[in-house]
Amino acid sequence: MNTRLWMGAGLLVAGALGYLTIFRHDKVDFNTQVKPLINKNCIACHGGVKRAGGLSLLFREEAVAPTESGKPAIIPGDAKNSEFIRRLHLTDPEERMPLKGPALKQEDIDLLTQWIDEGAEWGNHWAYTAPQRPQVPGGSFFSGIFDFLSGEKAARPIDRFIDRKLKEEKLESLPQADPTVLIRRVSLDLTGLPPSSKILDSYLKNPTEAAYAQAVDSLLASPHFGEKWAAMWMDLARYADSKGYERDDRRDIWRYRDWLIKAFNTDKPYDQFLVEQMAGDLLPQPTDDQLLATAFHRNTMTNDEGGTNNEEFRTAAVLDRVNTTWEVLNSTTFACVQCHSHPYDPFRHEEYYKFLAFFNNSRDEDTYGDYPRLRHFEGDNEAKLKRLTGWLTTSASPEEKARIIRLLKTWEPHINSLTADKFVNSALADEKWLAMRQNGSARFTRVNLTGKTVLLTKFQSFLPNSFWEIRMDKPDGPLLTRIRLDTTTVKPSRWFAEYTIPATQGVHDLYFSVSSTDKVLKDRPEANIAMWDWFAFQAPFPGEGKPGYDENKALFAELLRTGMPSTPVMQENPADMARETHVFDRGNRLVLGKKVEPDVPHSLPPLPKDAPRNRLGLARWMVSPQHPLTARTAVNRFWEQLFGIGLVETLEDFGTQGFTPSNPELLDYLAVEFSTEWKWDVKRLLKEIVLTQAYQRDSKASAEALERDPANRYFARGPRVRLSSEQIRDQMLAVSGLLSGKLYGPGVMPFQPEGVWASPYNGDSWRLSEGEDRYRRAVYTFWKRTSPYPSMMAFDGASREVCLARRIRTNTPLQALVTLNDPVAVEAARQLSYRMAKESSPEKQIRSGYRAVMIRDIQSAKLAVLLQLYQEALAEYRVKPAAAKELLQDCYGARPAERAALTTVASALLNLDEFIVKE
Repeated sequence: MNTRLWMGAGLLVAGALGYLTIFRHDKVDFNTQVKPLINKNCIACHGGVKRAGGLSLLFREEAVAPTESGKPAIIPGDAKNSEFIRRLHLTDPEERMPLKGPALKQEDIDLLTQWIDEGAEWGNHWAYTAPQRPQVPGGSFFSGIFDFLSGEKAARPIDRFIDRKLKEEKLESLPQADPTVLIRRVSLDLTGLPPSSKILDSYLKNPTEAAYAQAVDSLLASPHFGEKWAAMWMDLARYADSKGYERDDRRDIWRYRDWLIKAFNTDKPYDQFLVEQMAGDLLPQPTDDQLLATAFHRNTMTNDEGGTNNEEFRTAAVLDRVNTTWEVLNSTTFACVQCHSHPYDPFRHEEYYKFLAFFNNSRDEDTYGDYPRLRHFEGDNEAKLKRLTGWLTTSASPEEKARIIRLLKTWEPHINSLTADKFVNSALADEKWLAMRQNGSARFTRVNLTGKTVLLTKFQSFLPNSFWEIRMDKPDGPLLTRIRLDTTTVKPSRWFAEYTIPATQGVHDLYFSVSSTDKVLKDRPEANIAMWDWFAFQAPFPGEGKPGYDENKALFAELLRTGMPSTPVMQENPADMARETHVFDRGNRLVLGKKVEPDVPHSLPPLPKDAPRNRLGLARWMVSPQHPLTARTAVNRFWEQLFGIGLVETLEDFGTQGFTPSNPELLDYLAVEFSTEWKWDVKRLLKEIVLTQAYQRDSKASAEALERDPANRYFARGPRVRLSSEQIRDQMLAVSGLLSGKLYGPGVMPFQPEGVWASPYNGDSWRLSEGEDRYRRAVYTFWKRTSPYPSMMAFDGASREVCLARRIRTNTPLQALVTLNDPVAVEAARQLSYRMAKESSPEKQIRSGYRAVMIRDIQSAKLAVLLQLYQEALAEYRVKPAAAKELLQDCYGARPAERAALTTVASALLNLDEFIVKE
């Protein structure tokens, strides 16, 4: 009886399950099933760019709204009466949709039909929803007990996520890599260099897990750590030592590169790292370092060519800041929204300009002087500034003290000459200086004179007996002041002047005019009388009547005019100089549309109500816990640097046209841990990753594994990718003993082929650096946008006109020509041969050379090939002694043929596949 009862119950359950299998329909998921179909077949005509027939499928409210016919094409819950579905079934090519593409498959139409019948729900794309910490696989209490009882070592959370995905994909993971491979891998990844002998010997002596972790800690503490990761960020920051465009003059911005190195070395929290670069100038009482960080967005190009429109290129720089912010910080393609709503992702055209308003109020104006700049007080000037600051602390209000210090450090706020208009017998000389001839005049609009009784100016005056008049509101309006101009000298420090002007109220248009009675004008009436760079109306120097007033006022004037190094930085316009922001109709800056205020896209969490509507409020919003993109973007980028492929392969695009995450839960786990538990600690993040079994695996995969997962998206094997252009060069110098460990400083000019660098405008040339500067790390190489360092470009370096979120690795014959013939490669091979020559025989020399470049012993087969190469080269150089001496230059010694043959072998070692890749 009981047996039959259980059998009957089993049949009943089996029948119910069968019924459910036949008749159950899983609910359609918009993001994974519907959105891809719409993007592929519909969005080109019915999206952000075009709305054929009045239908847009970008947002739900638009998709279910009435079309040009007056009726909606999609009726939620009623696919039968939805025009959208009817058109998919038609056979007439003039009416069937897609109009120009092939008809949809019946299963796709059925899917869309089911979706509409279920209510046509939209759903957020995965990237625009804040990450939630997922449950770690096998992380329950009972699984921990099982691991303990079975003696199994508990895997790290990262490995648990990866192992679960490998099981789903039916992929077998590889064992741990050889210790020599692993220590070289992690050293190259964390510092960009081979391991030091100290780290190498310590680990290989006892290659345990603890020893490996200790080696990782040492690498993270190395000063070369910051150099490696700064090199990565410089692509994102579009860092260059020149301004770009055709003229491409030099730009002194290398201190920002040094700031990056120090930020990574000191493990500055990533949220703080971003906020300081976006808005360090807006932080309360910003330090010089925080001001310097804002050079991130001053790496935009500046056009110094004559005849260009400065407002056009100022606007181009602001647009670039918007696009860079989205691509670098949020892995989002936003540039297309400049002209129209995004064709695939939920960003409207108007939202682009609301976002642009955050950046449109910065002080820079495409000036030749790259204003504003942070002036660096060093040595005696630093001591004088401290003395003045101390006096201001006791003799002026905090606001007045801050005003004076800001003026000294940035010369801001000032009015640049290029903002002039209404020119009469005057012009912008080479688009830089306001040049005025006899009876010349020009206008400056909206100048606030309230409380301003001091006029500071940087100018040049060429003729004695000259006068400068400033009138208000009209060319013949009320006279503000009349100033006698003294002839300036060629010394820039004499181009500064301070004048007292009458107290005036309000905002006025100012008309400048000059005249001279100098007799030179009789013969040269076209001669310039004076040229202005900038001017500033200021309140008087504070503290009048206090002890030390005269002395400190004179010190202020001295420091203001003293020449000193400086770096372009961001500064915000004061309220009286604020700009309005308008939508550009179809991206055309000359066709202004609706006025907009700073705001963020509606598809992302809103800006907090109490947040300032400026770059600082924006930056803090981007690193807030509610923001769905910033932490994901960061962990994905650092992951890609270690594994050669991101958890999302398209680092630049998390949108619907980008790749989906290969392991979504792992991505979210890392994003949440990084931004909360790990407090945005970059070194902690990197350590967690490199300590995983996944990272430490052997990279030699079987043919079957390569076929099933060619890109290693699921991480069944360790990373094996070609090194970056910087790493290849640095490693050559390191293993040859040439590499300089010197940190920081201006860009250097190492060896490069003759004739590569040309500057037709100013005759600038590549001046080979002296001494150890020739052998410094690639991160310090002077970077000219129109002529970047050629060997690095051959290995996919970025020219950096704009940011580059991901370098796509290529393999070309040019790369072999570089590693064989580039001056740096030849010099490294020559130097490596000197180290090899210390051994007594060719065999020992080659063994020594291979161990130097690969930190392991050479295999017999390779040794035989290299010995043969040595003998063949030796025979050739014995009959061609001149060729041997040419290769060795002045360092050939008594046996040039043997040394040249050894140099040839050293070159071969530097060209081995295993040398230029991370195994």
